[in-house]
Amino acid sequence: LAAAGLAACGGGGTSGASPIVQQPPPGSIGATTAPEATPTPPGVTPTPTPPPGVTPTPFAGPTAAPANAALHVPSGFIVSVVAHVGGARALAALPNGDLLVGTQGANVVIVPNAESPGAAGTPATFATIADTPAQGIAYGSSVVFVATQYGVYRIPYTTGAQSGTAQKIASVRTGSIAPNSDGDVHHTSSVAVSGSTLYVGVGSSCNACTETDPTRATVQKMGLDGSGMTTQARRWRNAIALTTDPATGNVWAGGAGQDNLPQYHPYEFMDAVSARTAGADYGWPACEENQHAYTQGADCSNVVAPALEFPAYSTIIGATFYPAAQTGPYAFPSTYRGGLFVSMHGSWHSIGNVPIDAPHVAFVPFAGGAPAHAVNWSDPTAQWSDFFTGFQDGSGNRIGRTTGVAVGAQGSLFVGDDQAGVIYRIRPAGTATSAIRRRR
Repeated sequence: LAAAGLAACGGGGTSGASPIVQQPPPGSIGATTAPEATPTPPGVTPTPTPPPGVTPTPFAGPTAAPANAALHVPSGFIVSVVAHVGGARALAALPNGDLLVGTQGANVVIVPNAESPGAAGTPATFATIADTPAQGIAYGSSVVFVATQYGVYRIPYTTGAQSGTAQKIASVRTGSIAPNSDGDVHHTSSVAVSGSTLYVGVGSSCNACTETDPTRATVQKMGLDGSGMTTQARRWRNAIALTTDPATGNVWAGGAGQDNLPQYHPYEFMDAVSARTAGADYGWPACEENQHAYTQGADCSNVVAPALEFPAYSTIIGATFYPAAQTGPYAFPSTYRGGLFVSMHGSWHSIGNVPIDAPHVAFVPFAGGAPAHAVNWSDPTAQWSDFFTGFQDGSGNRIGRTTGVAVGAQGSLFVGDDQAGVIYRIRPAGTATSAIRRRR
């Protein structure tokens, strides 16, 4: 997303410190990250991150440990490492304080007692699904939902359960890869629950093409049993971030933008996808931003103009609303109530060996079910501010890449990191142990 501290990338600055690269703890399987496609400036050769390796497994290491000193949250907050989970992706907080973690492999991991005043319990495998990656995860109506490469699964849940059995309820990626394209570049699916409806984001098969598979580059809508699947949104390149606003019930989606376009356009975006007319057209790859044509002669008059914009190459990968009525010992100040936290995976393209955009988490204030600040088509940093930064220094060294975000039952904010293989826990200062206060 907005490169924290990289010139012309927007979104605020980072620490001047040079962080030590944090490796996964002994015994864990280090997480490598599949590149989320983001544009390469003209004449620049991209430096891709290696693709995922073996299936990640949980690591039973120390928890509630101090976070790397290079990481920054606003004054008045503390951040700690609450668990080590290889390839951590989407997160889902359970009502009893446990935390579920989708991964880049076959395992869904549970972190018991993640809302503990101190250390959480030992991470363990909650479920295993051979249809990898088991990345997308959501909880609702006493069911855990998991979205994988080819399917959507449900796992019945009772309070305190530490494992479950997955049942497939729907299929995605049922067609062929777009012909004459760059191959199957997006393998993840994501999921969100709103009332009795399930929403599933399915990535495109290519960087820029016309899809032949009706489920690709879409957000699908279905019942909680997988019935009645229809297309809620189409021509959305990779809607990998899905989250539900508890105040309105609207599902918001965000994702990674297209490669090989002029630098910093089109912007990446989020939008209340469930509030649009079924089959809403988001324009990829012909029409994006404010109904702007990127293909000569394209008719963009009926393409959605999104409500929330971020700079190109941000790679929006996770999002969660902070409930307006959140209670508990770790509830955030009123400034954050009702707002949206958005996780950026950062660019995998480089200029002079420095990735164009740094991983970080941003905060978007909301009012009346929409961003508090209207879109400024000349400034994609106008609607949000940095919240959790420091993952990349000025030389391009990274200590992690932020992924999923979730709000715990007692008010903590959890953030996944698939490079460092950890789960961070952020709380107001003075409410937790074994953590270091960080100031920006």
